Amino acid sequence: MPLSEYEQRVLEQMERQLTSDDPRLANTLQSRGHRGVARWVVAAAGFVVGLLVLVIGAAQSLLWLGVIGFLLMFAAGVYAFAVPRASGPTGIVDARGGVTPRPGNKAKKSGGGLLHRFEERWDRRRDQGGR
Repeated sequence: MPLSEYEQRVLEQMERQLTSDDPRLANTLQSRGHRGVARWVVAAAGFVVGLLVLVIGAAQSLLWLGVIGFLLMFAAGVYAFAVPRASGPTGIVDARGGVTPRPGNKAKKSGGGLLHRFEERWDRRRDQGGR
């Protein structure tokens, strides 16, 4: 069922608010799931090879081979679900090409931020419901 125009506007407003409040979180949420197919293929192949090695080790009663197979399966699973590292500078690049380290989380220092507002809203709702 499609969203109504009002719901679409509210959703877009919430997205803009999230992007302005916490751009790092918004970027993480938007890029989550854009993993390449090759990453999944490599992980699946590693898992299958590890499973085969595990089964062969169990069939031949070779404990060390079974352990290696299990470790291959585990490594493939970790590789599949690990967040890929971003390449490039890890700071803010200025116009001259220099890199400035990223500033700390301003929301924690100023006492504002998304979580703080959520807590305030929660407290207000709880206070209004208790009266």
